[in-house]
Formats: sequence, C-alpha cells, structure tokens
Amino acid sequence: MPEHEWIKEFPAAVTVCDPDGIIVDMNDRAAKGYEKDGGYALIGKSLMGCHSEASQAKLREMLAACTANIYTIEKNGVKKLIYQSPWYKDGRYAGFAEISLEIPFELPHFVRD
Repeated sequence: MPEHEWIKEFPAAVTVCDPDGIIVDMNDRAAKGYEKDGGYALIGKSLMGCHSEASQAKLREMLAACTANIYTIEKNGVKKLIYQSPWYKDGRYAGFAEISLEIPFELPHFVRD
C-alpha cells in the first residue's frame, strides 16, 4: 500500500493547503463535501474562495501566525469537530490541514491519569 493511501477513504474530510492557502490535497470525503464548489478540481485553488469574509480574515490570521483553530459545528442536524492545524515538512511550516469529523451530539468524556 502506498504511504498515505489509507486517508483516501478515511471517514473524515481532510483538506490540506500550503502556506499561501492554496489547496494541495484532499481526500474523497472532502471532495464530496465540496462537490458543488468543484470537489477535487479545487486542488490548486485558494481556500479564500470557499469562505465568507469573516472566515477569510480568520484564515489569514491562522496562516500568518501558524496557530491551530479547533471547534465544533452543527449543520443540517449533523455535529462535527473541525480541527485545523499547521502541518510541517522536514520541520518547516508547510501550511494547514483541516479534519472535519462527524461526532455524536452526546459524546463521552474520560479523564485518564
């Protein structure tokens, strides 16, 4: 199996951009989620075109400061965890990866020692 083949059909949307906000990769779930915007054809395009002005401002801030952004949303009766984090290649900042994962409304929480 090629090195990253497992992520193609992973049950969370994964989208990756470079430091300028240009989409460099996405998996099947992300392409399906952005199907009306072009799906896989978005690779090579800016993330800015997929977001509102407020979201664009947040994205510019994240790209500049290399800070993570983690939150939950509810849309169409589905709750999701959105995890946006810088990624690195050979120890150097390479852009952002976003994982959008459907989660239950009632989610167990465990404290482990």
